[in-house]
Amino acid sequence: MNVPIDLSNVVLHTERLTIRPWNDADLHDLYEYARVDGVGQMAGWKPHESIEESARILKMFIDEKKTFALEYEGKVIGSLGIEQYSEEHFPEFEDQKAREIGYVLSKDYWGQGLMPEAVREVIRYLFEEAGLDVIFCGHFLRNIQSQRVQEKCGFHHYAYDTFQTETGLIEDNEVNILTKEEYDAKERNDTEIIAS
Repeated sequence: MNVPIDLSNVVLHTERLTIRPWNDADLHDLYEYARVDGVGQMAGWKPHESIEESARILKMFIDEKKTFALEYEGKVIGSLGIEQYSEEHFPEFEDQKAREIGYVLSKDYWGQGLMPEAVREVIRYLFEEAGLDVIFCGHFLRNIQSQRVQEKCGFHHYAYDTFQTETGLIEDNEVNILTKEEYDAKERNDTEIIAS
């Protein structure tokens, strides 16, 4: 089942990133990356056509309290949302606490390992602090970069599905999952390797 999420007071840190709630001062950074062709389409939305459009999205991010801003060297370069997974498509998880993550990164920062870094920390937060049992994460089949991020972060194939974008297109989608048990086993294994 989808559990409530409120990120309004959650701030996480990695080696290079601050993962935090959005605020009004982030508008220009959001517009700067969201208007670039090829960024939003990978997640199912069109490039922002005006700063007013970005302002509406920013207000939604702030009001809904479920999307992190990814800050790198004092600038917001992407977002990571804790979305609702489809309970209708996956009723077998109704007795488990679950959510789905989705993310977008500025084209200027692709290929630097920043998104796996952010996703790993958000996974840690969702399992260790928010108490989730399962995390979903999907990608369009054509989005190989997102597939690689998910593989690096321990997600594995669960199902194929379709996703209707905001423009009405139907995209073939792979749904991946990571369970708390799998996460715990990997953490134990990593600890044993470090200790040996």
